[in-house]
Amino acid sequence: MGDILKDKERVWDNKSNDFGLLPPSNVELLKKQAKEVKTTSLQRLALQEPQCGFGELGVCCRMCYMGPCRIDIFDGGPRVGVCGATADTIVARNLLRETVGGAAAHTEHAMDIAEVLKEVAEGKISTYTIKDEEKLKRVAENLGIKTEGKDIKEIAKEVAEISLEDFKRLEREPAVWIKAYTPKSSYEQLEKLGVIPHNVWRPIMNAMHRTSMGNDADPVNIMLADLQMGLIDGLGLTMATELSDVIFGTPKPIKSKANLAVIDPDYVNIAVHGHNPLLSEKIVEWAEKLNDKAKSLGAKGINIVGVCCTGNEVLMRHGVPLAANEFQAELAIVTGALEAMVVDYQCIWPILSDVASCYHTKLITTMPFVKIPGAIHIEYSPEKADEVAQKVIETALEAYKQREPSRVFIPDSPEEIIAGFSVEALIEVLKKVNHEDPLKPLIDNIVNGNIFGVVAIVGCPNPKTRRLAFAERMIKGLIKNNVLVIVTGCIAHIAGQAGFLNPNKVDSFEVGDGLKQVLKALGNVAGLNSLPVAIHMGSCVDNSRIGVLLKALSEKLGLKVSDLPVVASAPELISEKAISIGTWALALGVTVHVCPPPRILGGPKVREILTKDLKALTGGEAYVECDPELAVKGILDRIKQKRIALTLPVPEAVHI
Repeated sequence: MGDILKDKERVWDNKSNDFGLLPPSNVELLKKQAKEVKTTSLQRLALQEPQCGFGELGVCCRMCYMGPCRIDIFDGGPRVGVCGATADTIVARNLLRETVGGAAAHTEHAMDIAEVLKEVAEGKISTYTIKDEEKLKRVAENLGIKTEGKDIKEIAKEVAEISLEDFKRLEREPAVWIKAYTPKSSYEQLEKLGVIPHNVWRPIMNAMHRTSMGNDADPVNIMLADLQMGLIDGLGLTMATELSDVIFGTPKPIKSKANLAVIDPDYVNIAVHGHNPLLSEKIVEWAEKLNDKAKSLGAKGINIVGVCCTGNEVLMRHGVPLAANEFQAELAIVTGALEAMVVDYQCIWPILSDVASCYHTKLITTMPFVKIPGAIHIEYSPEKADEVAQKVIETALEAYKQREPSRVFIPDSPEEIIAGFSVEALIEVLKKVNHEDPLKPLIDNIVNGNIFGVVAIVGCPNPKTRRLAFAERMIKGLIKNNVLVIVTGCIAHIAGQAGFLNPNKVDSFEVGDGLKQVLKALGNVAGLNSLPVAIHMGSCVDNSRIGVLLKALSEKLGLKVSDLPVVASAPELISEKAISIGTWALALGVTVHVCPPPRILGGPKVREILTKDLKALTGGEAYVECDPELAVKGILDRIKQKRIALTLPVPEAVHI
């Protein structure tokens, strides 16, 4: 942590080359964008540099109008704000508010899905159905609902009502979803700390209250509230994923393609972007219904492509190809072959409207609280889902007539991928090895060292670190050392574009002998040449699938989550949601690697809590490293220590 303070330039390698290690196809489109739009994300980043040092360290306070106050931790400047708030108080308050932002995003997403499930159960809407009744029953049983003798809609209504009650419960009983889905040992420890919430809204309200001017000044107390907010986030992640599976179906392994070349100039191309599958599911449905209209215009049909996490949602269930991560959303438009980009919420850059205005592309916003000047707004509601989806498709068909073929440029060719690895899908593969005890093959290969450890690489692409190909370099370093890599969110897009999700490319990478043996063996029983070197588990909310798997492993082995040779990494940290997901993981006891550094470096006590003290409380540890190879080494060292503590074999050498 101290090295980062002294040498922040390690985050911004390749400053002399704006494109850094970006794929050639990205570079070509960025050049096209610079010429035709006159702005790119990298140019806009350069105009902001050097960015505010006080902000980066987390020591800028805007909680009242006596400020903003800035604490100077280096040059003998102010040590406290006007009110007397210390650097640690300011840093802790700012961090908690970031975690609130992420938790609010994920829990509202969950609430949207739960409300739709309730309306389906009550027969109030016919736009959606329950596609996975078995998953619904499993969720109900997890939540303590008896299912025997009840029809499916009755079960669905009870699940929805208990879910919605977790948002507003007045009784001081633990939130049902947290108690049901938190690993037992983690729950017991968190209960001792007094941070198990009874509902969603009160802790969010309290966090905003306690961090406002003239309230909680104790960084330790504030950090306990931060842990609680992490649990709130985990509730949102888990509810959103589990109930989406109920309504739309639980993902199974599915083949598709990735990168910007999935935008096909012979088709009417529509990109779905954001996080909530409620509308994107309908757009996929209506694209099929209106396919002949596209053909009447001279196109071969309608091609739906995915951007960001909405893209991951429809990939996992329908095989919709992954076009672009959050960083590349502008480039999807710059291809000149995209008729419409329809967005729901989260990770939608306002600049997309300006970029779209330079082409025939229509940017379509759909949520009442997500509007962008210059975009077309077609407002979504569950009861009007079909109507809205049809209007979106028809808007894209009209735009197709305005496409200028001379401005179309789609470099490269699509990369084959396989996705759809829900926990249920992984268990089905493992059952083919050991039907009675499906987790045993996974555990055995961790014990014997074929799998040195498991690392979940999650989050978004940050322009600051994208130039370093940070995620790609980490994945290469980890698989070389027999680490099983799981990816979600926009990192999954990056992995797909780099070939890490292609089961036919296992021999193209330097993969440890043990890991390769496991991937090929499991691939064979799954009817594939191999499993890919990175396992795609879904969107950002689908990080909860990793939590479900951790719970199963922890409780089967009788070990704390913190004992398991597992690490999470957000190597291109960008949003408040990544902070809240990471806080949830820390609360469970997971070691969490991040880069760029969270805005905590200006608070020595906060740093100490996250990097040292937390180990004694939950077993979790925050780890900052902004050199990809050193990050891999640090992760491997931490896994090694966990293996030693479990008396598991450890390889003599680490390969970087």
